[in-house]
Amino acid sequence: MTAPLDDTPPTSAADSKRSKATQDSAPALKAWVVLARAYLAISRHVTADVARHGLTASEFGILEALYHKGPLLLGDLQKKILVTSGGVTYLVDRLAAKGLITRESFPGDKRSRFAVLTPEGSALIKQIFPAHAKRIAKVLGALTPKEQKRLAGMLRTLGKGAEREPLPGERIKRKTRLSQ
Repeated sequence: MTAPLDDTPPTSAADSKRSKATQDSAPALKAWVVLARAYLAISRHVTADVARHGLTASEFGILEALYHKGPLLLGDLQKKILVTSGGVTYLVDRLAAKGLITRESFPGDKRSRFAVLTPEGSALIKQIFPAHAKRIAKVLGALTPKEQKRLAGMLRTLGKGAEREPLPGERIKRKTRLSQ
């Protein structure tokens, strides 16, 4: 009796279908792993950069949003930095305790509150933002500016598509945050 030339075990029809499904999913799985690794590598730079100033990346995000957009309602700020309402309240409390922002009442509606940079917060973000922007540009410097624009467009399309897909257990398609 001779040994078979191919030492792979025989496959059933179910194994063949699973193999085909895995092959069809392979590019998406690879893209996800590469995207996650790139995000982690870049986010380590962001985190380390802002930590030098005693801030978390989310705290920096709030200061940066207020620096560029001016006073914002807490709900609008929440949408800008993509955290929960409880998360934005916590972050605003921390920044207020550091003397970097204040809460101000919304005229005509005492329930609504604006987040506003204090003079200290404004001075800090004006000082650190230019170097932070240069750091981000350096970290993304493996791509040309044209490639960076193309990547941003592709990621926006990817994000919108992902947000349109129902989450496991959901039946309805959700409105995307990326289109706002």
